[in-house]
Amino acid sequence: MAYATTNPYTGEVLANFPEATDQEVQTALSEAHAAFEKWRDTSFAERARIMNAAAAILRRDVDKYARLGTLEMGKLFAESKAEVILSAEIFEYYAKYAEELLKPESLPVADPAEGKAVLVHEPLGIVLAIEPWNFPFYQVVRIIAPQLSAGNAVLLKHASNLPQCAAACEELMNEAGLPKGLFRNLYTARRHTEVILNDPRVCGVALTGSEGAGTIIAGVAGKALKKATMELGGADAFIVLDDADVEKAAKWAVIGRHWNAGQVCVSAKRLIVADAVYDRFLELYKKGVSELKAGDPMDPSTTLAPVCSKGAMDDLHRQVTEAIKHGAKVEVIGPEVPGKGAFFRPLLMTGLDGNNAARHWEFFGPVTQLYRAKDENDAIRIANDSPYGLGGAVFTKDEARGARVAAKICTGMVFINHPLVPKADLPFGGIKNSGYGRELIGLGIKEFVNHKLINTVDIDAPF
Repeated sequence: MAYATTNPYTGEVLANFPEATDQEVQTALSEAHAAFEKWRDTSFAERARIMNAAAAILRRDVDKYARLGTLEMGKLFAESKAEVILSAEIFEYYAKYAEELLKPESLPVADPAEGKAVLVHEPLGIVLAIEPWNFPFYQVVRIIAPQLSAGNAVLLKHASNLPQCAAACEELMNEAGLPKGLFRNLYTARRHTEVILNDPRVCGVALTGSEGAGTIIAGVAGKALKKATMELGGADAFIVLDDADVEKAAKWAVIGRHWNAGQVCVSAKRLIVADAVYDRFLELYKKGVSELKAGDPMDPSTTLAPVCSKGAMDDLHRQVTEAIKHGAKVEVIGPEVPGKGAFFRPLLMTGLDGNNAARHWEFFGPVTQLYRAKDENDAIRIANDSPYGLGGAVFTKDEARGARVAAKICTGMVFINHPLVPKADLPFGGIKNSGYGRELIGLGIKEFVNHKLINTVDIDAPF
């Protein structure tokens, strides 16, 4: 696995990094376990101090981290800065709430003779974090902030095109004062995943990535009897009902589909629009997309970034070609894009009826799937006709109606009257082929802890 920095805007290879050796992996495991043995007994106050220190560094050096994210994966500089600030907010959330989220819980018992039952939440060991390229810092922080706050150690295997961002994550925690060994970036080879997960000091793996990667890693973890959380692909529905504010819905659809160049698991990939407002929505949506400006992601006037690599661009082109073979109709709706770099001109895809297999695919880039719904029930049917179940959005002027529709959509998250966007204090995760487990808030911090029952019973109580 080649670890290299390639600027998606210029195509220039800027740096290469060697894979970790077998000995480096073993050293990292030993040092992480030794650090964990002390860290598990460290006070929440001390852990919080380090989380707050990391947040302060991110806020102080936001431009430095954002430039690095833009350099390696190509996202707009403004989006990179927002990601760094979100990462700081996640650190601050756990600094403030980790102790409360993990406090012992007294359990109600039917008969006092059963005892005084308490549920405690104890750290388990080393968590392997396997993270993708689309959010170089946020993806890492949403694992390490809760897991370090819970008392665990973390080893990071980041995406191969983000070696400098990965190293910066480790440097950040070192500067924040985290004890040596508790968090380490490793440029692992493929064989190392199985080595790490088979180590008895490792308690599990948190993966964010493709459905294919999830299948492989979950299989390795299952064979090793290790806990796994999987945040995988998504093909989120963006439903516009007949009573929606069409102008605002179209504006949000343009943003929801094209932020981060459309490379977001919870991007608004499938626009499902009620027949009564379909034509007007389509007119506004196409106009909005045509007004995007492709160019240098460091330029504040740019609104459409390149995709992360030439390989990703080529894969997307191949996928669109296959969809056309299945009967999809494709229209170019985006602006002209530069001839250099990994740019993909936005496309609109229709003709995705029940016989077209492409309706079940995730297009990880600026390709919009558009569906015309007869009514509310038809919109729900189309939304649920997907192997994925990550997020979604419903637009309507009637909030009660929006909540009713949201309840019928089979996903882990639904926003009403806004595209889905991650926040530090909201849970994140999906169902079906989008994976399992949850990240952030109390759900995330409890994924890799031992929920231990301690029951104090009168010695003379009946058996």
